[in-house]
Amino acid sequence: MFRAYKFRAYPTEEQKLTIAKSFGCCRWYWNYALNLCQETYQTTGKGLSYFTIKGLLPNLKEENLWLKDAYSQCLQVVAKNLSTAYKNFFEGRARLPRFKSKKERQAITYPQNVKLEGDYVKLPGKVGKLYCRQHREVVGKIKSATVSLNPDGKYYLSILVDDGCEQPNPSAEGKVIGLDLGLTHFVVTSDGSKFDNPRHLAKHSRNLKRKQQNLSRKQKGSKNREKARKRVARVHSRIARCREDFLHKLSRKIVNENQVIAVENLNVKGMVKNPNLAKAISDCGWGMFCTRLKYKAEGEGKIYIEVNRFFPSSKTCHVCLNQVGNLPLEVRSWSCEHCGTVHDRDLNAAINIKNEALRILELGTRSTAFGRERKSSGRTLVLLDAVPVEQGSRSSIA
Repeated sequence: MFRAYKFRAYPTEEQKLTIAKSFGCCRWYWNYALNLCQETYQTTGKGLSYFTIKGLLPNLKEENLWLKDAYSQCLQVVAKNLSTAYKNFFEGRARLPRFKSKKERQAITYPQNVKLEGDYVKLPGKVGKLYCRQHREVVGKIKSATVSLNPDGKYYLSILVDDGCEQPNPSAEGKVIGLDLGLTHFVVTSDGSKFDNPRHLAKHSRNLKRKQQNLSRKQKGSKNREKARKRVARVHSRIARCREDFLHKLSRKIVNENQVIAVENLNVKGMVKNPNLAKAISDCGWGMFCTRLKYKAEGEGKIYIEVNRFFPSSKTCHVCLNQVGNLPLEVRSWSCEHCGTVHDRDLNAAINIKNEALRILELGTRSTAFGRERKSSGRTLVLLDAVPVEQGSRSSIA
């Protein structure tokens, strides 16, 4: 399996200059190739292939000698990434590729010839040995390395490795849990556990507002404005790190304690169109949480299931399966007219999601991210007598 390690990097002043030149070359090549693809499509109705985009490099280097400041394979990776971006767009997995700005996050990728030498990572080209703080051991064969610069001025090094282990076969013999995601409580589980929403953005809103006001007073193009911009970027970076830390720890706890994990396939993109809840929903990071649950469960040989978003989990009584006609969002608890059971809205939804996941597994189908179903193996999975099986986390997984 492929695993990624992300470390904080500390380049020297000379290395910063070399990396900055590489950032500029790769960014210019991306924008040039993207503009050419758009013009070609408008003229002929066809796009440019990866080999066509890659074939532009020799002539561009002759016309622009400064392109040689970047490592040649870093530029080739740009062509591959642009081709992949268009492929993801046409297959409905991503939006249309956009032009890159030097004010945003910068990154370059070295596809090979990367070596670890103690606390240093030897990169090909003019960068040489780059010091990074390795907080854990890198296990596996190195496939590529990506150097990135965040808007707050911090450098990071991401190393992709092949650990040589095959992905374990998923097994349904264990504890099954359903998760209901929300705003008041970030996660409510089918066994009654509730995890509060940390609201990271709200905690730092006062500090962020003050620094943003200070930034708005600075003259555009001045050095003081650049300093103020970095102060705002550092606050946003801290909020992002706090959110990632919370999501990693919670997803690891849920994966370690359960064998089958069921969540609802939420339409987050559509939900953030609500102007009253957009800020709160974006601050939660439901999509990031589900992504972490999925890859950690797959790495441990466990099952991750997404239940169809149109499944009425909140409006259905999990005791008698009676469904109410209307249940506004402000109603947090309700009583079933058929059996008289008083339900907590979120807990009832989590139990229904769990039961729906059991039904999907017993029928031999697997729910996909888009609500469609596909056939899995022909054998029927029996989960009625499942017993909990807990496994410890690996050091190479966050």
